Amino acid sequence: MTFLLIGGTGKTGRRVNDRLTARGLPVRVGSRSGQPPFDWNAEPDTWIPLFDGVAAAYVTYYPDLAFPGAAESIRAFAERATAAGVRRLVLLSGRGEEEAEVSEHGLCAVATEWTVVRASWFAQDFNEYFLLPPVLAGEIALPTDVPEPFVDLEDVADVVVAALTEDGHHGMTYELTGPRPVTFAEAAAEISAASGRAVRFAHVTPAECTARMLAGGVPVEEAEALTDLFVRILDGRNAHVTDDVKRVTGHEARDFGDFVRAAAATGVWTPR
Repeated sequence: MTFLLIGGTGKTGRRVNDRLTARGLPVRVGSRSGQPPFDWNAEPDTWIPLFDGVAAAYVTYYPDLAFPGAAESIRAFAERATAAGVRRLVLLSGRGEEEAEVSEHGLCAVATEWTVVRASWFAQDFNEYFLLPPVLAGEIALPTDVPEPFVDLEDVADVVVAALTEDGHHGMTYELTGPRPVTFAEAAAEISAASGRAVRFAHVTPAECTARMLAGGVPVEEAEALTDLFVRILDGRNAHVTDDVKRVTGHEARDFGDFVRAAAATGVWTPR
């Protein structure tokens, strides 16, 4: 069977792609540069050629399921994919996001088989995404500092591959976390210790948080939405950990400290 990866060049998608291709499984990447191309902003009927010969699809929505229009797009995707014979859909979702749950319900209502993977904030946000510029600048400035059990993207990819390739995951909603909650101040301290770069945490207003992300190159709509998520979602509701990574994969979730040491060894945070 062919596996379709929507966002297959993204943070989770490329890791899922690597795992599937390492097994010799056929993969089709759904992206603007793919063949056929895929764009969430395009007319949904233009997606239909992408489903030819596909039995299972991993669905990620950029920039986030909590953004306006996501639920309608996810429902349209699920309807066309299912009608075209795609049997299994695995959706990446956000933990504790009410708006994301609307998208989940839309996909689950029409998919033949479905699995929802709700992830905590990614550990790799600190070395691959919007928190990298603040780390390099020496200050992580956010409007909240409640504990978050950051999940490693390698664990997310392992769970997604299991849901795509194995039976027994239909109708399941997995909440993926790391093994311990970490505040952003603690994260800054761990990154400092491992990298030799002085990094501190600063509590700022939501407006200043958005301004700093804009200065770091984050698009305006994304920066505003991320700030909104920080204010609403990072309120302690997701501070508890789960064992879903181990339940699905058989191995323990990777600790944030292990991630930090491995990332530091690549030189991504090395002072220059």
